[in-house]
Amino acid sequence: MNHEEKYRAVQWSDKRVIVTGGSGFLGSFVVEKLRERGCADITVPRFKDYDLRDREAVIRLYSEAQPQIIIHLAAVVGGIGANRANPGRFFYDNAIMGIELMEYARRSDVEKFVAVGTICAYPKFAPVPFREDDLWNGYPEETNAPYGLAKKMMLVQAQAYRAQYGFNAIYLLPVNLYGPRDNFDLETSHVIPALIRKFAEAKERGLGDVTLWGDGSPTREFLYVEDAAEAILLAAERYDGDQPVNLGTGEEISIRDLAQIIAEEVGFAGNTVWDTTKPNGQPRRCLDVSRAEELFGFQSVHRLHEGLSKTIAWYTEYRRELREVSFASFG
Repeated sequence: MNHEEKYRAVQWSDKRVIVTGGSGFLGSFVVEKLRERGCADITVPRFKDYDLRDREAVIRLYSEAQPQIIIHLAAVVGGIGANRANPGRFFYDNAIMGIELMEYARRSDVEKFVAVGTICAYPKFAPVPFREDDLWNGYPEETNAPYGLAKKMMLVQAQAYRAQYGFNAIYLLPVNLYGPRDNFDLETSHVIPALIRKFAEAKERGLGDVTLWGDGSPTREFLYVEDAAEAILLAAERYDGDQPVNLGTGEEISIRDLAQIIAEEVGFAGNTVWDTTKPNGQPRRCLDVSRAEELFGFQSVHRLHEGLSKTIAWYTEYRRELREVSFASFG
């Protein structure tokens, strides 16, 4: 029996769906895959029309869209620097969005709420690979703890609402994402787009050195954005449980090795200088991804080298436009 036969199918053509953050990096791929599955009634709330931190805006959104399924991707995000500079904003904005969206989804009799959290919710020294059962066994890495804890509150809310109201909310934990359409703004981007841009611009300018934060020793796991979008929709279609579920590849790489691969891919032949006065962030990140395969049949498709090549090719083609536009937003 294959996975398609094992799980009941969701008829997306019959569903009204809200995708918060649907015009952003991950969200744009989720919306595309929904359309490929036949979903025609998709609402993507834009920040100028609906401030999802505001209760009245959320109530108005639900009244107008009459959703049956919510996929909540919207977030205020950034790298280590942005997290250190905005801990209060990152906590409040992300926490309040989740709280209000889920509360009024419950009140509006929404059939299913798909809450997408973050790998930053895990304890700083969680055993590797990270297993969902270890999610509460320690405090997150300090530089991104406010953001990670704000997003983790959706898990608490989802489990509490399921217990008291029978509300069908699920909680997913994607690892670091990368791919085409990512945010390449050096002030707010994550590690892969930041490295791609730094090495590409150094090559263009003929620079001999590129300076990176930390010492390169931390490890990370990366999931290609199209794979992440597929995982989210498989969970929406097939999973109705109360346990959090990791989304990833189960493979880790050091930042030092990642930087070397990206430098070679973009053709930068200079030196990489590590600024050890800057923080490393969490020491290691690698997920146990067995639960996602077991519960809804997800396995990643793109290996890291393939995904990096696609991402760099996209950035090379569009980098002039990307210097002016950041895709990190509420959606």
